[in-house]
Amino acid sequence: MIQVLIENPLLLLFIVVGLGYLIGNIRIGKSKLGVAAVLFVGLAIGSVSPDLKVPEIILFLGLSMFVYTIGISSGPGFFATFQQKGQKEISFILFLLALSASMAIGTHVLFGISAATTAGMYSGSTTSTASLAALLDLIPSGEPNNSNLLDQTIIGFSLAYPMGVVGVMVAILLMQRFLQINLESEAKELEQKYPINQQINNRSILINKQEIVGIPLRDLRSQNGWNLVFGRILRKGNILLSNWDTILEADDIVRVAGTQADLEALTALGGIEYTEEFPGGSLAYDHRRFFVSNPEVVGKSIASLNLSQHFAAIMTQIRRGDANLLVSGSTVLELGDRIRFIARKRDIPGLKQIFGDSYRALSHIDLFSFGLGMGLGLLLGMMVFELPGGIRLQLGYAGGPLVVALILGAIRRTGPIVWNLPYSANLTLRQISLTFLLAAIGLKSGYTLFSILGESETWTIFVAGTLVSFGSALLALWVGYKLFNISFSILMGMVANQPAILDFAIQRTNNQFPTIGFSLMFPVALILKILFAQLIWVLLA
Repeated sequence: MIQVLIENPLLLLFIVVGLGYLIGNIRIGKSKLGVAAVLFVGLAIGSVSPDLKVPEIILFLGLSMFVYTIGISSGPGFFATFQQKGQKEISFILFLLALSASMAIGTHVLFGISAATTAGMYSGSTTSTASLAALLDLIPSGEPNNSNLLDQTIIGFSLAYPMGVVGVMVAILLMQRFLQINLESEAKELEQKYPINQQINNRSILINKQEIVGIPLRDLRSQNGWNLVFGRILRKGNILLSNWDTILEADDIVRVAGTQADLEALTALGGIEYTEEFPGGSLAYDHRRFFVSNPEVVGKSIASLNLSQHFAAIMTQIRRGDANLLVSGSTVLELGDRIRFIARKRDIPGLKQIFGDSYRALSHIDLFSFGLGMGLGLLLGMMVFELPGGIRLQLGYAGGPLVVALILGAIRRTGPIVWNLPYSANLTLRQISLTFLLAAIGLKSGYTLFSILGESETWTIFVAGTLVSFGSALLALWVGYKLFNISFSILMGMVANQPAILDFAIQRTNNQFPTIGFSLMFPVALILKILFAQLIWVLLA
């Protein structure tokens, strides 16, 4: 059987991918390894024979496609974080990432660990497979010494990864007790600022109070700070579609979408909830949901489409991935968005033509824009930059596609070329490329890793990785809470290097507030961890 796998590397690849994915979905307590299990299965199978490996092109293909898909989806959030968030949050993010990198360098000095192992250990302790991928790109292939460096990097990552998950969870438990955090009372305070636990609802309201009669909807919304979208209005037996200049009249029945709290506030101020079916809606207007599959509208804001000039229609909600979003004029459309419309029946065919509404089209990738973006990234990666001091920098298979993808993802489109990928297509490509990458590097270094498990250096690396993950999380939680005055529930999400940690934090708080910190941290951390890992390797080599 071993010889069959040696002679059939593609069979070997898919066995590792399949088994790894199966094991990664097995829950251990309240967490699971996820796709990282592919790496560990690859290491286990690769330990059997040094000849159990796949062609090197699989590794580089997985590497470049993985970082490109990450960059395309993270580009808007990466740049928006620096533009929109406060100085306090950005400063803490930089502090947290620099802290873990500094502690990794400290363990290098303290324990005498090699530069390659230290960089891999840093990637493992922060559970950043993207950082590991970027490190592998720094090591040219073909020379025995470089093969040894590759093994050291992967060994450092593999030994540090488990405590990168467990260590942070333990740090959260200890620091919550030490700081005497009451998560329930903290949640009540956060609900005033972050209504994250509330979902978008729809309600019909009968207007019977003079407080909101005679006021344009635009002023009514801005004066009260409501996050609401107004739809149809039944007025004296006639159905109207509202706009921001619409003025409500007594006895109007208005259909509104928004958060539960805002709907309650509007009802209390202006009327009573109308619990019967909205009357007359089927005579002229209809509800529809359209997929955004037409590339011509992707990357454009709702306001720029000027739909009100041609159609009697209102967009109320957008389903993007697993999230529901209320629509505003500044909302930028992306491939795969599912828009909820209230529209005049005779306008529905025209709207469908504008947005596409083709599920099949969303299943196809624009190979021209994808290939062009990947090509530009690989070309940038091939360029050699001369830095002061005679240092030569080459971004390589990881850095080049990542930089290009971040920029293209942020600008979304260039003329007729749409750079963004449909949400589902991006996730599929990312999953496939990452599993190929992890399987390839696991098989490549499995034999070397298991041959040194009994050596004292192995346990030194494990201890060092534990210090980096546990120590940096512990200190970051204290500094973030005491010095930066960030809520502990949000801090837990900010130190969550991995979805399993985020799930743990959500279970601790019994709410979704940790996702605020995770969402704020993720795009910046994703990129800076890659840079820090490469910087550690270059500085210590």
